[in-house]
Amino acid sequence: MSRTALVTGPTAGIGHSFAHQLAARGHDLVLVARDQVRLEAVAAEITQRYGVLVEVLPADLGDRDDLAQVEARLSDPARPVDLLVNNAGFGLKGRFLDNDVDTEVGMLEVLVTAVLRLTHAALGPMAERGHGGVINVSSVAAFLPRGTYAAAKAWVNSFSEWAANEYRPQGVTVMALCPGFTKTEFHERMDVGRGSAPGFLWLDADFLVAKALQDFDKGRTYSVPGAQYKTIVALTRLIPNRALQAYQSMGRR
Repeated sequence: MSRTALVTGPTAGIGHSFAHQLAARGHDLVLVARDQVRLEAVAAEITQRYGVLVEVLPADLGDRDDLAQVEARLSDPARPVDLLVNNAGFGLKGRFLDNDVDTEVGMLEVLVTAVLRLTHAALGPMAERGHGGVINVSSVAAFLPRGTYAAAKAWVNSFSEWAANEYRPQGVTVMALCPGFTKTEFHERMDVGRGSAPGFLWLDADFLVAKALQDFDKGRTYSVPGAQYKTIVALTRLIPNRALQAYQSMGRR
């Protein structure tokens, strides 16, 4: 019996790699993003390459009506979803007071509210069936003082760790994936160049996702791909936040 994974933000970068690598493992897919044209192109490419079933679900996760459609798909008992990958998200180049409050709230809706609501929709049926999984794409920024984006990702980490412990006895694996700088469209959309961080910090999306899936298969609560980022996360426990805050402009220029 085939398994089904729902991936948000699959048209580029980390989400795109998740879609391909899960299809290569034999998962049927439900792909969720705002751009229907790009969604359909990715779906056609994956179907042709891997021969799996791919469903497209155009939705803006910052819109509650669209979000409700994705929640309904996740909770549909006739079409079970075995794995939810909460990947969709974006960042803001400016610091807190450089952005209007509605823009900040819009980011929070996608990074926090959508993750909460979609996880809630998925966990109920998974716990009832006694199996399933959720991968919440967080960030190494969650361990650093970097404004509202980092604060939102810290929430994702805390929520994922709690859910992992809460629902593991019911057969559900929940993991927070914490990428560092990754070669995707994420920073381009923020109008941030690759030169904003040292070259050795930039990870390849396919490498990152492969490591994440290995960690998920092992039942880990956190995945931090890349030795450099494992070191950075370890150092954040030793260095005071006031010192770390001096580097908050890295990756924003």
